[in-house]
Amino acid sequence: MTNNRRKTLAMFAVIVTALGCASRSQTGGTSEPPLPAAPDSIVEMPVTLATPGGNVFGTLELPASRYPVPVALIIAGSGPTDRNGNSPALPGANNSLKLLARGLAEHGIASLRYDKRGIAASRQASTREQDVRFTHFIEDAEGWLAQLRADRRFSTVAVVGHSEGSLIGMVAAREAGADAYVSLEGAGRKPLELISEQLSGQLPPETVAQARAVMATMEAGNLPDSSVHIPPILASLFRPSVQPYLVSWLKYDPAVEIAKLRIPILIVQGTTDIQVGMKDADTLAAAQPAGKLVVIEGMNHVLKTAPPGRAEQMATYSDPTLPVVPRLLGELAGFIHGARKKAR
Repeated sequence: MTNNRRKTLAMFAVIVTALGCASRSQTGGTSEPPLPAAPDSIVEMPVTLATPGGNVFGTLELPASRYPVPVALIIAGSGPTDRNGNSPALPGANNSLKLLARGLAEHGIASLRYDKRGIAASRQASTREQDVRFTHFIEDAEGWLAQLRADRRFSTVAVVGHSEGSLIGMVAAREAGADAYVSLEGAGRKPLELISEQLSGQLPPETVAQARAVMATMEAGNLPDSSVHIPPILASLFRPSVQPYLVSWLKYDPAVEIAKLRIPILIVQGTTDIQVGMKDADTLAAAQPAGKLVVIEGMNHVLKTAPPGRAEQMATYSDPTLPVVPRLLGELAGFIHGARKKAR
């Protein structure tokens, strides 16, 4: 197998793998304490979400703006991707989500990004891979949204889901009552179709067909038994410890989930994304006609300006000095500032 094919398969395998609640004073009638003064400059502070599996850790980024300000919950993509958009499966760091948070703060928008349970600082929140379910990530996002809604420093709460975080965010935004939702390079098709397409350019047709058969079994809610053949090259993708997670994930259809939302929706897609393409953005837009589709020329999956070639793009996945595309920040800022608080 060539080095490029190994790197590509490794990248695709990644696909699967103290905010206080404001309350009315009990001794001072119905008055509430005044909001704190705005920071003099952009501030990062640690925050924690307690879950049944352990603590999940994140970073709250506060702009130098008078409170209340809008806040965005940034949900990272698949596999071991951390709160900053980096993955140990790839060399170096790109810091895409860290740069996104900083850019939003410069536009007067707060944000919270976090390490999903089992990842980076939150790794102790899920110690066994076989115990992880896709629904756990949805529940954690809902927990963060509840904390943000209860914080008087924030006017509206938006969800910005990147890559797999787009699907997590769709469900969490609906269940937790977010005020706005952004799909950022998010898949529009069911996971089985997306993974099959990604594998088809790298593996023989018969191997892809075998992979589809395995995923179809799990999409139906069943774990593969010993009679199901898993090609050795796909052993890491379908390892037994990750199969329960796949069963919990493959049943979701992003087009179905986004159609359920009744809040302002922004769908953002870059034209040089080699992981999620325009077909997915168009599918989401067709499923949710009330949403706004924004296509950003030359933006890739990690939100950087990049050429369309796969080999030429790999450097952007490991270069933190490259900024996120400026137009992206402008589009997000305009959308989030324009959202109104949803009646609870």
